[in-house]
Amino acid sequence: MINDKLRNEFLENGVVLLKQIVEPRWILELQKGVEYNFKHPSKYKCVYEERNGEEVFYDDYCNWKRINEYRSFIFNSRISQIAASLMNSKKVNLFHEHVLVKEKGSRKRTPWHQDQGYYCVNGKDNVSFWIPLDKINKDSSMEFIKGSHKWNKTFLPTKFLGFDYEHRDIEFEKIPNIENNRDKYEIISYECDIGDAIAFNYATIHSAYGNNSRNRRRAFSLRLTGDDARYIKRKGEMSPPFPEVILKNDDILDCDTFPVLISS
Repeated sequence: MINDKLRNEFLENGVVLLKQIVEPRWILELQKGVEYNFKHPSKYKCVYEERNGEEVFYDDYCNWKRINEYRSFIFNSRISQIAASLMNSKKVNLFHEHVLVKEKGSRKRTPWHQDQGYYCVNGKDNVSFWIPLDKINKDSSMEFIKGSHKWNKTFLPTKFLGFDYEHRDIEFEKIPNIENNRDKYEIISYECDIGDAIAFNYATIHSAYGNNSRNRRRAFSLRLTGDDARYIKRKGEMSPPFPEVILKNDDILDCDTFPVLISS
């Protein structure tokens, strides 16, 4: 399923393209789930770009408990086994799911950011799967800074609307101006077919183009954690906020919000 070459690429680079790991039946399930999701959005839905009165870049998250197709994929597909193999972890917890849609004609670039600072979790054993539900050309795909998960830095989260979160965590740094200094970084991106997934570490810095294709760009993103994951309450705003979680700092994540998917 995951060979040593793919695992080493993930651990060394902080990102890897996994070809044809999501079976067609699960793609159809997720497409159905996304359709339902945006007909019945949650309170967390956010619109980042509109054109001619139409929403062209929007997202939503933390809907797996109410959308059967998401829940079925998370608990019944092989995605948690793939995560365990990539992370070299004996245990896998669900952190959350996140759906992002850029319609044809979306020009807004997702800003360079690092997921770790948004989250109420610490640890290096983690993986985010970005699963496109439409074919993605390189110029409409994600970009990653190779090896940035090894910088041992946590950067201030940035809202996709273009301004920083309110944070009081003194260890957080402001993210460098990567877009104006692209030649200083090793930036990699991938063309994706339906059935592929990009797997990356929460600390890997990444961005995404607008949608320059003739198709929609729907992506189902699934965030999972491994052996060393521990809860941390940030001193400022977190995303997702998880208001229902009553864990304490350094607690393992096991709870109804972060269920165990695999345990040795």
